[in-house]
Amino acid sequence: MSDFIIKKAILAGLGALSITREKAESMAKDLVAKGELAQTGEAKFVKDVMEWVEEGKAAVEKKMEYMAKKVLPSLNLPTRKEFDALKAKVAKLSGKK
Repeated sequence: MSDFIIKKAILAGLGALSITREKAESMAKDLVAKGELAQTGEAKFVKDVMEWVEEGKAAVEKKMEYMAKKVLPSLNLPTRKEFDALKAKVAKLSGKK
């Protein structure tokens, strides 16, 4: 279940990150050319797409942060402080400074 959520969040993030302003403008021009978007609405379309991208990025970041907080403790990884303490202890035991 959590693997699915992580994969979904990553894919959503990649999709959101792949849309640039240039791509949004290109999409708008294509829609205008097809008659599916009024030329006067082109700027609003680009603005809306870019806002959607930013919202998507924020949502992905929030999901990734949540998943990290949920999953990382279960991995039982040492903290930076614990790692540095062990590193210092090993250096001391091996006669290095």
